[in-house]
Amino acid sequence: MAGRGGGRRGRGRGRGRAARSPSPATPSASSPEMDVEGPVLFEFVLVLKGDPRGIQRLPDPFAVYVAGDDRPGTLHLREASSGFYRWIVDVIYDGRGKMYLHIGWEKFARHHRLEAGFILLFTYYDDRDLSVKVFDETRCRRDNHDNHGDSTDEEDD
Repeated sequence: MAGRGGGRRGRGRGRGRAARSPSPATPSASSPEMDVEGPVLFEFVLVLKGDPRGIQRLPDPFAVYVAGDDRPGTLHLREASSGFYRWIVDVIYDGRGKMYLHIGWEKFARHHRLEAGFILLFTYYDDRDLSVKVFDETRCRRDNHDNHGDSTDEEDD
């Protein structure tokens, strides 16, 4: 941007780093969470209200943090338990600078069967990469790779 001298603001956005390799094809045995992207730079919780497939406003402190010298046009979401899938989600801003997840969010929400009341834990690493953990209405983490069904684990003594 003009007037800023092209300098970074020291927030670790990684613009000067070497090219990153694509996400791993298989999870690391030592790290099932795949949280090996580097240090956690920012975390926030989003409680889904209304239509979970509609645009979602992100917290203002996060918007300020990632905006830095320029506003990102996209964020890259992935489920925390997998490096296999990434969703590129467009980010839009309103006239007051509020940041929203937009195009691409609906596909992510459908895939994860998100519902109103679910809690999402976002972890920001760098280069617009966000890891997402999904907690359902029971406040337990959902793992979309397993089909838990309605089974119960009752023991007969």
